[in-house]
Formats: sequence, structure tokens, C-alpha cells
Amino acid sequence: MRPNTIIRLFALSLLIALALIISAPTYAQVRVGVGVAITIAPPELPIYDQPVCPGDDYIWTPGYWAWGDDGYFWVPGTWVLAPEPGLFWTPGYWAWQDAGFGWIDGYWGPEVGFYGGVDYGFGYFGVGFVGGRWNGGHFFYNTAVSNVNVTIIHNTYNTVVEHNTVNRVSFNGGNGGITARATAAEEAAARGHHTPPVEAQTRQVEQARSNPQFRASENHGKPPVAATAKPGEFSGGGAVAAREGGRVNTAPAGNQGGRAEANPGAGNAGGNAERTNPAVHAKDLPPIEHAPAPNTGDPKADAKYAKQQQKLEDQQNKDRQKLQSQQEKQDQQLEKQNADAAKKQAQEQKHQQQTQQMVQKHQQQTQQMQQRQAPRSAPEPRASAPPHPAPQPHAQ
Repeated sequence: MRPNTIIRLFALSLLIALALIISAPTYAQVRVGVGVAITIAPPELPIYDQPVCPGDDYIWTPGYWAWGDDGYFWVPGTWVLAPEPGLFWTPGYWAWQDAGFGWIDGYWGPEVGFYGGVDYGFGYFGVGFVGGRWNGGHFFYNTAVSNVNVTIIHNTYNTVVEHNTVNRVSFNGGNGGITARATAAEEAAARGHHTPPVEAQTRQVEQARSNPQFRASENHGKPPVAATAKPGEFSGGGAVAAREGGRVNTAPAGNQGGRAEANPGAGNAGGNAERTNPAVHAKDLPPIEHAPAPNTGDPKADAKYAKQQQKLEDQQNKDRQKLQSQQEKQDQQLEKQNADAAKKQAQEQKHQQQTQQMVQKHQQQTQQMQQRQAPRSAPEPRASAPPHPAPQPHAQ
């Protein structure tokens, strides 16, 4: 075969391979299109109730804003069967990268990794997952944050989770974004073995993408279906509408990223509600809530855990006082200098970032302590529990 013929065949094979890659659907949205950067920040997260869990071993996967040809569209949260026992879902998240927003796709793995510090609710409060755990090949649900019908699903426990929800911002980095960074453990989880989204999850994305009502430009941040009991079931008793929409950003973010101001909203303790505007200063934060008294059934363990809780609360109060004193001193210095509005605004942004970083740190400390204090084992599932009961309607 002549050299020119070999070159032509090689070039043709490259073109075919490239065509196959371009035509295949992709869910790792780091950039959309060739040379196109998303410069508009994703909308805030809407407030909604979690549908009742449809059966044993379903894992909650929270809703999120995805990007399509017509801009952002909402992918409803849903209950999904894990690819195999022992795997958890790490949600995807938006991050400011270079000159635009990129989507970091979620994955299944033995540990929950970093998901941008985004508070998706229902156990995904920015760090880790406290909605349940695997035991003996079955998933046990924490009914303090998961909507489970305990008359049907018996693999349950109840551990109250205390957390301070900062805002409804749905992206990490950039101007107004969440400032959380991955811990060493989260980085290790990211380097571990991953399983991509299952077919039911990709089907959920495609159904939402094809329906104009899920576009932010149409629903103004309040999707008609915010969550579903099962993937693809966008109607019926398992389909839950948003109770409150989130702000939709329309102006390009420029070099500093998009700004998403949070709106306050009422909600329930187990959901993604009760969100407030981000505190600018440490003095603006509400008092730290006292953790509930330990009740493991072991008096010695309860006394030990109570001391740990008090020690952590005292340390977190010291952190607040130190940051408050530092911020007040810096504000006083600016006043003495008769600083202009630009300098004052820059310092306000710096103080807000410091405050949010401290809150994120305290959230992680509290959740790690609660995980350490959680019972090491759970009762075996009752033999009478059906493997996958029919979905039950959730009372709104």
C-alpha cells in the first residue's frame, strides 16, 4: 500500500473517531460548545420537599441546574438504586474556572467526596452525607433528614443533624460563590475508584432537557417538578413542585464570576429550606445551636459525648469571638482613614468570605463529630420488609 493511501486512511479514521466522540452525550460539562464559556452564574437552588423514598436501598440524588442549548435547566432530584451495595452518591457542582463556569460531574463511590460545599439539603449539607449509611449490604436511612415511610421501610435510625445553612448559592468560586475547598479526605475520595451516573440518572437529565418548562428562562428559577420519587416519573403523587424559586442570573459574570444573592425562605428541618442571606460579619451569625443530648443507651458513652459536644461548642464560640474582634478592628481602621466606598466594599467582601469559611469549617467539625458518635452498628432488617415496595404518595 502506498504511503499516501496509508495517510488518507489514518486521517479518515481520526475523523470518524472524532465524529463519534462529538455525537455521544456527555454529562461532564466543563465547557459547552467549542470555545464557548458559560459566563452567567447558575440560578440559586429552589426550595422543595423530598418525595417519600420508594423502597429499600434507594439513595437520594439531589436536584441541580444543568446547561443546555437554551441555557440552564433544572434536573429534578430523585431516588436511585445504587449500582451496587456500599456505594454513595457524590453530587456534581458548578465551579468558576478560568473565564467561565464549568460543571464537575457527580459519581458513585465508597466515600462521599467534595461537591463544592453546595448545600443541596436532605443530608447533603455541603460536607459529606448524613442521610444514611450502609450496613450488612442494606442501606439504613436517617429519618431526621430523609423522608421514609417507616411502616414500609424498617432499615432506619434517627440521628439529629445540626447545621447552619448559609445560603442557596449553587456554585463554587467566583464572585459570590461558595468558598469551600476540598479536605484531604475528600481529595482522596476523588482519586479513588468511581462509577459514573447510572442509566436512570442520565434518563432523568434527558427528560428534563427536552421539556421547556424546566428551563430557567421559562420557570424563572421555580421548576414545576423539583423532585421525583423515581427517575423519569415527572407526574403523579411522587412528583414534587418547588415551593420557592431561586434567583436567576441573566447578566454575564465577567472575569469575577457571577453573583448570586440568596433569598430567605421558610422550610422544613429535613430539607433544603430555612436558608438565609449570607452573613457578612461574624457578629451577624445566629447563636450556635446546642447539640441534642446524646442518647445511645450507654450512660458512660453519653457522658463522654456530651463533653465532646460542649468542648466543640466552646471552641467554635471562641473562633467567632476572635473573628468578630478582628473584623471590628479592621472596620474601625477604615473609618479612621476615611476610606472611600470602593475600599469599604472590598473589605466587606473579604469579611463575608472569612465568615462563610468559618461557618463551613464549623459545619464540617460538627458533622464529623456526629458521625464519630453515631452507633457503630444497626439492627438487622426485618425479614418481613419487602425488597422494593411500591411508591407511596408524599403529603405536601
